[in-house]
Amino acid sequence: QVQLVESGGGLVQPGGSLRLSCAASGNIYGINAMGWYRQAPGKERELVSRLTLSGTTTYADSVKGRFTISRGNAKNLMYLQMNSLKPEDTAVYYCKVDTQYGVDYWGKGTLVTVSS
Repeated sequence: QVQLVESGGGLVQPGGSLRLSCAASGNIYGINAMGWYRQAPGKERELVSRLTLSGTTTYADSVKGRFTISRGNAKNLMYLQMNSLKPEDTAVYYCKVDTQYGVDYWGKGTLVTVSS
């Protein structure tokens, strides 16, 4: 089992920045990849960015050049640096890990609101 806790969400003005954090605990040694997803009101959950253990990164077209995913020195930490935020980035952001056991785990999410 893997437990995930997100933090760092909040209210920010358009053009501002936020850094989200995800802390994993439990059987973290089985993790193959970590990623961020988001779900806006009335919309389906979508991939924002994903990072594999080999270092391959994936970004949604809508966030390329603005968001950066990274892992901390402690391998149980993952970050999402979000710059030049837009109102359409408003959503609940979820941390997700893929494991070698074929089981995925999700955090409970952190709300990001971009508004003036």
